[in-house]
Amino acid sequence: MAMEYSEKVMEHFAHPHNVGVIEDANGVGEVGNAKCGDIMKMYLKINDDEIIEDVKFQTFGCASAIATSSIATDMIKGKPVTEALTLTNKAVVEALDGLPAVKIHCSVLAEQAVKAAVADYYKNKGIPCDSCLCEHCASGGCGCGEEEHDQ
Repeated sequence: MAMEYSEKVMEHFAHPHNVGVIEDANGVGEVGNAKCGDIMKMYLKINDDEIIEDVKFQTFGCASAIATSSIATDMIKGKPVTEALTLTNKAVVEALDGLPAVKIHCSVLAEQAVKAAVADYYKNKGIPCDSCLCEHCASGGCGCGEEEHDQ
């Protein structure tokens, strides 16, 4: 059974945007799915006005993992951090004109990678983890060592 990918998925897979590393990133998030083996690492460069000036990613995974990483970076670049925190996997799927049902988990990873990078940015700034109120921080996933998280 062959999977059907949209033209946008194939374009972002064949020619992904924002691939690479930001050496002086002030927010880095890495997430993975042990079941499928996909790993995403997101790098953010956020300015003093909390605007995402640059974003890059490295993804080890399938076409859907690469495409979702690519489109997610496009969706948050130039946006305020607070707006990046509202990114949902559903919005990622819609921006790609859909994904096969068995590949939806890739869009979830893209959302989680963005939120993990924002959580790292907040940690690096010394802002309490629950300040951003994203699901990643609320679950205690930022690793900041704070005992009090909104759960």
